[in-house]
Amino acid sequence: MNSPLRPPSDDPLYALPDPARPHYATGMLLDAGDFADEQTYHRSRLARALALLSGAGGRRLPAGLDADGAGAAGLFAGGTLAGLRVRQVPAAGEAVEEVRIAPGIAVDRLGRLVELPRAACLRVERWFDGELARDGGDALRLAALDNPERFASARLIADGPALPARAVIADVFVRFVTCRQALTPAFASGPFDALDAVQTARLRDAFEVHLVLRGDGLDDAFNGLPQQDRDLSALDPAARRQALHDAVLDGWPDLAGNSGAAGELPAPPGHPPGLDPTAVFLARLFVPVAAGNPPARSGDAIVDNHGRRVLPPLGMLAGALGLGE
Repeated sequence: MNSPLRPPSDDPLYALPDPARPHYATGMLLDAGDFADEQTYHRSRLARALALLSGAGGRRLPAGLDADGAGAAGLFAGGTLAGLRVRQVPAAGEAVEEVRIAPGIAVDRLGRLVELPRAACLRVERWFDGELARDGGDALRLAALDNPERFASARLIADGPALPARAVIADVFVRFVTCRQALTPAFASGPFDALDAVQTARLRDAFEVHLVLRGDGLDDAFNGLPQQDRDLSALDPAARRQALHDAVLDGWPDLAGNSGAAGELPAPPGHPPGLDPTAVFLARLFVPVAAGNPPARSGDAIVDNHGRRVLPPLGMLAGALGLGE
């Protein structure tokens, strides 16, 4: 039996817990908190390593780096580790148009693994009609922009289909969620007295997909995409090595005062307002629309997979940077 998803902030990793693990001794009295702390210790150590390896290490910038500095982007957003290609599947016969996300795995900014073990689908027409009904089309109107090439990746512009003159822009995100499963008999907790009380026996790591309208101020100075890592391709091999060494030496995030603190994480640059700040960006969707208020659809959606942050295998990365000599 499944119960509702747990709120994101219920995860103890949100508080960046101290690296303290339980210590056991014969005859010591233990309770559920001790076992929860044991799990949190191991989860947080693995997550911290993955966050730093993926460049998603913390809430603040290292000293001396601003939002335009080398390596700054990596401290604010996770990325795709494998798979998760997003594609548009056109309507055919009785099948409706879909945006389909392939199975894969991502790392979020806390270092948690977000895995899609199977394909996930979003029905474009149902989503569009839902947004229209929600507020009469006001959000769609704000997200309908002229000259949408301004907000597309260079690869889509060079190799993809031609973009329309006007399109509603929406972004695909995936986020880590936890599902309660497997109820089991247990003592009643709190101010209750019951002989048939139950508690959740398993927590399952799961995912949730979001398609988010981008009517939050996209313009020529702000494309709303995740900040990318520093481009080292123009450097010679020696300069690349030096840049990588410096990035490692200067890459420890300033977590002073955050360890063990509760509260909301600040949103990374380019993140939609109101969306879970740990959600990982996957792709941008361009939905052609005609002029009007509210806008009406005028063609199939176009998917741009190339604005996301990717986390290539280290061997492949070394070869691409000429560091395998």
